Amino acid sequence: MSKEFFSTGGSHNTIAHATHINGDVTAEADLRIDGNIVGNIVCQGKVIVGPKGSVTGNVSAESAEVLGMITGDLKVKDSLSLKATAQVNGNIEMRTLSIEPHAMLTGYCTMIS
Repeated sequence: MSKEFFSTGGSHNTIAHATHINGDVTAEADLRIDGNIVGNIVCQGKVIVGPKGSVTGNVSAESAEVLGMITGDLKVKDSLSLKATAQVNGNIEMRTLSIEPHAMLTGYCTMIS
Protein backbone atom coordinates (compact mmCIF):
# COMPACT_ATOMS: atom_id res chain seq x y z
CA MET A 1 0.00 0.00 0.00
CA SER A 2 1.34 3.41 -0.91
CA LYS A 3 1.81 6.29 1.48
CA GLU A 4 0.04 9.55 0.74
CA PHE A 5 1.61 12.92 1.44
CA PHE A 6 0.19 16.43 1.42
CA SER A 7 2.28 19.41 0.39
CA THR A 8 4.20 21.31 3.02
CA GLY A 9 1.63 24.11 2.97
CA GLY A 10 0.31 22.81 6.29
CA SER A 11 -3.41 22.98 5.54
CA HIS A 12 -5.72 20.81 3.50
CA ASN A 13 -9.42 20.26 2.86
CA THR A 14 -11.20 16.93 3.16
CA ILE A 15 -14.46 15.79 1.60
CA ALA A 16 -15.32 12.87 3.87
CA HIS A 17 -16.82 9.51 2.91
CA ALA A 18 -20.63 9.65 2.52
CA THR A 19 -20.46 13.38 1.66
CA HIS A 20 -22.02 14.40 -1.65
CA ILE A 21 -21.41 17.79 -3.27
CA ASN A 22 -23.22 19.04 -6.36
CA GLY A 23 -21.39 22.11 -7.64
CA ASP A 24 -17.94 23.41 -8.45
CA VAL A 25 -15.20 23.35 -5.81
CA THR A 26 -12.31 25.82 -5.59
CA ALA A 27 -9.48 25.26 -3.09
CA GLU A 28 -6.27 27.16 -2.42
CA ALA A 29 -4.83 24.33 -0.31
CA ASP A 30 -4.58 20.57 -0.85
CA LEU A 31 -7.87 18.70 -1.28
CA ARG A 32 -8.64 15.08 -0.39
CA ILE A 33 -11.87 13.57 -1.70
CA ASP A 34 -13.28 10.46 -0.06
CA GLY A 35 -16.89 11.38 -0.89
CA ASN A 36 -18.58 12.26 -4.18
CA ILE A 37 -18.37 15.52 -6.12
CA VAL A 38 -20.45 16.32 -9.19
CA GLY A 39 -18.86 19.48 -10.53
CA ASN A 40 -15.53 20.90 -11.59
CA ILE A 41 -12.57 21.22 -9.21
CA VAL A 42 -9.91 23.94 -9.34
CA CYS A 43 -7.17 23.47 -6.75
CA GLN A 44 -3.96 25.44 -6.22
CA GLY A 45 -2.40 22.44 -4.41
CA LYS A 46 -2.59 18.66 -4.62
CA VAL A 47 -5.83 16.78 -5.24
CA ILE A 48 -6.13 13.27 -3.83
CA VAL A 49 -9.13 11.17 -4.80
CA GLY A 50 -9.32 8.38 -2.20
CA PRO A 51 -10.18 4.77 -3.07
CA LYS A 52 -13.91 5.32 -2.41
CA GLY A 53 -13.95 8.90 -3.72
CA SER A 54 -15.42 9.94 -7.03
CA VAL A 55 -15.50 13.08 -9.15
CA THR A 56 -17.79 13.69 -12.10
CA GLY A 57 -16.37 16.83 -13.68
CA ASN A 58 -13.09 18.36 -14.79
CA VAL A 59 -10.16 18.63 -12.37
CA SER A 60 -7.43 21.27 -12.51
CA ALA A 61 -4.62 21.11 -9.92
CA GLU A 62 -0.92 21.57 -9.23
CA SER A 63 -0.54 17.80 -8.77
CA ALA A 64 -2.89 14.85 -8.28
CA GLU A 65 -3.03 11.31 -6.94
CA VAL A 66 -5.99 9.16 -7.95
CA LEU A 67 -7.04 6.03 -6.11
CA GLY A 68 -10.77 6.32 -6.88
CA MET A 69 -12.84 7.33 -9.89
CA ILE A 70 -12.83 10.45 -12.07
CA THR A 71 -15.18 10.97 -14.99
CA GLY A 72 -13.90 14.11 -16.69
CA ASP A 73 -10.67 15.68 -17.87
CA LEU A 74 -7.64 16.18 -15.59
CA LYS A 75 -5.26 19.08 -16.15
CA VAL A 76 -2.29 18.88 -13.78
CA LYS A 77 0.61 21.35 -13.87
CA ASP A 78 3.15 18.94 -12.38
CA SER A 79 2.78 15.24 -11.51
CA LEU A 80 -0.14 12.85 -11.82
CA SER A 81 -0.16 9.46 -10.13
CA LEU A 82 -2.75 6.82 -10.98
CA LYS A 83 -2.75 4.10 -8.34
CA ALA A 84 -3.83 0.49 -8.98
CA THR A 85 -7.45 1.18 -7.94
CA ALA A 86 -7.81 4.32 -10.11
CA GLN A 87 -10.45 4.60 -12.83
CA VAL A 88 -10.19 7.65 -15.05
CA ASN A 89 -12.63 8.23 -17.91
CA GLY A 90 -11.38 11.38 -19.61
CA ASN A 91 -8.35 13.06 -21.10
CA ILE A 92 -5.32 13.82 -18.94
CA GLU A 93 -2.64 16.50 -19.26
CA MET A 94 0.41 16.65 -16.98
CA ARG A 95 4.18 17.11 -16.84
CA THR A 96 5.02 13.71 -15.28
CA LEU A 97 2.87 10.59 -15.10
CA SER A 98 3.00 7.50 -12.92
CA ILE A 99 0.60 4.62 -13.55
CA GLU A 100 0.50 1.51 -11.37
CA PRO A 101 -0.52 -1.86 -12.85
CA HIS A 102 -4.31 -2.36 -12.99
CA ALA A 103 -5.11 1.38 -13.04
CA MET A 104 -7.68 2.15 -15.74
CA LEU A 105 -7.43 5.13 -18.10
CA THR A 106 -9.88 5.69 -20.93
CA GLY A 107 -8.92 8.85 -22.80
CA TYR A 108 -6.03 10.72 -24.34
CA CYS A 109 -2.78 11.56 -22.56
CA THR A 110 -0.84 14.77 -23.23
CA MET A 111 2.57 15.50 -21.72
CA ILE A 112 3.36 19.19 -21.18
CA SER A 113 6.77 20.78 -20.65
